[in-house]
Amino acid sequence: MLRRIISIFKRDLKVNLKDFISLYIFVIPVLFAIAINLFTPGINDTTINLALLEGENPEQVRYFKDFAKVELFGDIDNIKSRVKARDDIVAILPNQENYYIMSQGNEPKGVIEFAKILNSFYQLDIQIEDTNVEIKDFKRTIPPLKKQLVNTAILFISILGGMLIAINIVEEKVDNTISAINLTPTTRKTFILGKSIIGLLLAIFGSLVLIFITGFTDTNLIQLLMIVFVSTLLSLLVGFIQGLNNDDIMNAAGSIKLLFLPLIAGALAIELLADKWQKFFYWNPFYWAYKGNDAVLSKTGSWKEILFYSSMVLILSTVVYLFLAPKIRKGLE
Repeated sequence: MLRRIISIFKRDLKVNLKDFISLYIFVIPVLFAIAINLFTPGINDTTINLALLEGENPEQVRYFKDFAKVELFGDIDNIKSRVKARDDIVAILPNQENYYIMSQGNEPKGVIEFAKILNSFYQLDIQIEDTNVEIKDFKRTIPPLKKQLVNTAILFISILGGMLIAINIVEEKVDNTISAINLTPTTRKTFILGKSIIGLLLAIFGSLVLIFITGFTDTNLIQLLMIVFVSTLLSLLVGFIQGLNNDDIMNAAGSIKLLFLPLIAGALAIELLADKWQKFFYWNPFYWAYKGNDAVLSKTGSWKEILFYSSMVLILSTVVYLFLAPKIRKGLE
C-alpha cells in the first residue's frame, strides 16, 4: 500500500514539474514572502514625510532623518510640486535666518504639529540624550501588519494545496485513469492518500518558506505545522470534489477560489469585529486556524490553546468530510 501511495505521489510530482500552472503554484509562497517583506513597514518606521532643500543645511537633514522620512529637492519649485501631491508631506524651508513650513493645507493636524516641534527642537539643539523619558517595550520586532499578512498567506497557501489536488484529478480524468482504479490493486483509499501528499507537502513547504523569508523563524514550528496540517485537510477535500466534478483545469482551480471567501471572512472578523460578533463565525474553520496562527506567530499561544484551535478546525473539517465523502466515492467509481 505504501509503495503505491509513493508511486502516485511521484507521478503527480513529475507531472506538476512540467505544468506551468502547477509550477506557478509552487512559486507563489516565495512571491508572497518577498511582497510582504517589500511592502510592510518596519516596526520603527515613521509615517511623517518632510521635504527639504538639497545642500542647504546638511546638519539639519541628518537631524531630521532620525525622526522622519526626508526627501531632498534641488529647488523650491520641485518642492512645491511634491507638497501638492496626494500624499501627506510638508516642507521645511529657509527664510533668511529662520525656517517656515510649507503645506498643501489638507494634511492631518498631527503632521503639521510634528514638523513644527521637530523644527523647534533642531533650532534649540535638543538631542535624544537630553530627554529624561524612559522607553519601555515588549521586545516586539515585527510589525502587526506583517504578522497579519503572513497569517493570511499561510491559510492562502493551504488552499493552494487543494487547488493542486483539483488540477491533478482533472489531469487524471483527461488521461482516463480515474475509472481504471477499480481494475488495479490500488484501492480508493490508497489513491486518495497518494493524491493528497502533493497538496499537503505544498502547504507545509510553502508555509515554512514563508516563515523563514519573512523573519518568523523563532516561532514554534511544531505548533505552526499542526495548524497548517488540519487547515489543509479541508482544502484537500474541496480539491477532490472540484477535481472530480470538473473536466477543465481552469474551472477546477476557479472553483477552489470559493474558499477564499470564508478565509477572508474569518480574518476580518478577528481583526475588525467586536467580541460580541465573534460567535457568528465559529462555524468557519479558517476563523479558528487564523486565531491559531496568530497565537503561534505572536509567540503567546500555549499548547493547550493551540490544541483547542486545532481541534476546532479538525472537527469542522470532519463535518465537511462526512458530507463530501459519498460524493468523492461516487466520483471515483
